[in-house]
Amino acid sequence: MRAKSVTPRATHASSGRVRRTALTAMAPMVWGTTYVVTTHLLPEGHPMFAALMRTLPAGLLALLISRQLPRGSWWWKSLVLGTLNMGAFFPLLFIAAQRLPGGVAATLGAAQPLVVVALTVALLHERLSLWRLGCAVVGVFGVALVVLGPDTHLDPVGIAAGVAGAVSMGAGVVLTKKWGTPAGVTPIARAGWQLTGGGLVLLVPTLLIDGVPPGIDGPAIAGYVWLGLVGGLLTYTLWFTGIARLPVTATALLALLSPLVAAVWGSWSRASRSPSRKGQASRSRWRRCSRASWPPRGSVAG
Repeated sequence: MRAKSVTPRATHASSGRVRRTALTAMAPMVWGTTYVVTTHLLPEGHPMFAALMRTLPAGLLALLISRQLPRGSWWWKSLVLGTLNMGAFFPLLFIAAQRLPGGVAATLGAAQPLVVVALTVALLHERLSLWRLGCAVVGVFGVALVVLGPDTHLDPVGIAAGVAGAVSMGAGVVLTKKWGTPAGVTPIARAGWQLTGGGLVLLVPTLLIDGVPPGIDGPAIAGYVWLGLVGGLLTYTLWFTGIARLPVTATALLALLSPLVAAVWGSWSRASRSPSRKGQASRSRWRRCSRASWPPRGSVAG
């Protein structure tokens, strides 16, 4: 029997997919630092101001760099996507981070791939992938096993914010895939449209509800810069590029890296304890499920 040869074109395509997946994965890994930055560097009780600082300055900078503005229907599409991906999601994220232990907030955020799986079937009319649905379910339980403890405190407002944030971001991911990218628009311009749209949505509510926190010090400024430039502009440029080129459900599964990174940083900030057997077992599940970002062998990514 003749061995099946691998053509250079197939090898190049495979390596390109791995590279795109790795670059896209950097976004949720950076987002995982949001919890520790929020709780250790930012002023307490100002989630909307933190969300505004993460969106509007970075969005305006992106527009200045790209020199591209939306045209036609992309004005309202950018506003809708900016609201779902940032304008609504960021305040909910900061509320959950401030009112819940990092483990609980991370577990709620891990439900986002489930939202994406459901909306992909409803809005994109794709067939339900039991492979990725199973990994999304395992992902939620895996995060819970890693980060939740017996003395976990549950705050109803924080839980509602965490669930609503997962739904908002999940809807934004699916609509971003559905509407695509206008021809000739750079990834940084696309990120700038949404960041600016989300920031404009937040501007008036922030001034009316939160206001400007008193006594913003050096660490707080560093936190806002990190969340805006790295956690906002850079990561969303990578994220939207990945959504455009990778299967949408596989991209959403990469978001599970965010709560894992958040759990690692949370453990470090609390003075890490020795890993339990439960944590070791769940990490082995994570290693198996992480392969879901690539299709099973013999399948075609789409």
